Amino acid sequence: MITMGSLFDGIGGFPLAAVHNGIVPLWASEIESFPIEVTKIRFPEMLHVGDITKLSGNTLPVVDIICGGSPCQDLSVAGQRAGLAGERSGLFMEQIRITKEMRIEDGKRGKTNDLVRPRFFVWENVPGAFSSAEGEDFKAVLEETARIADNNILIPRPPGGVWKSAGCILGSQFSVAWRVLDAQHWGVAQRRKRIFLVADFGGYTAPKILFEQDRLLRNT
Repeated sequence: MITMGSLFDGIGGFPLAAVHNGIVPLWASEIESFPIEVTKIRFPEMLHVGDITKLSGNTLPVVDIICGGSPCQDLSVAGQRAGLAGERSGLFMEQIRITKEMRIEDGKRGKTNDLVRPRFFVWENVPGAFSSAEGEDFKAVLEETARIADNNILIPRPPGGVWKSAGCILGSQFSVAWRVLDAQHWGVAQRRKRIFLVADFGGYTAPKILFEQDRLLRNT
């Protein structure tokens, strides 16, 4: 059984995707009352763990996958562009912290390499993250994510300093990949582009997850 924890859960987008793919959403973190009531109805067995800033990865139920779409307001081109230094978008670092804490705790059980959980990490946000702080914020996202597996890694800026809409990093026994996806190609009647970043802390499957398709585009 593959399990998942959802941070910044909203009305349960990640848990919905999980159950459609045979993954069990064990718990969710959300602070707004209406979304919580929605997910209590849709996922009655999912545990609600509350405010992300008050959680500890040491005590949360261990999961295989941690997902999160941290607040985008400070990264969006429509906002004031405070970036990761902003009060809301800076909450991305809480997802990093919880993932590290959970992996450290799971490692204490004698697990190593690809057996340490969570093995997978998913982050979703607006394409404005690429240009926030002149590209430094997305560099920070990549480095902080990769440092969950390799604390000493340094990721250079891309040639020309502009982040592409897709890419991947292969480290020592881990991988990080990102790709911009548009909701209109998944049966939604609107254009809504979002960055999806996937990390595999125990292997090289992140590019496969994001780039290898088992269906045609526009075929939902």
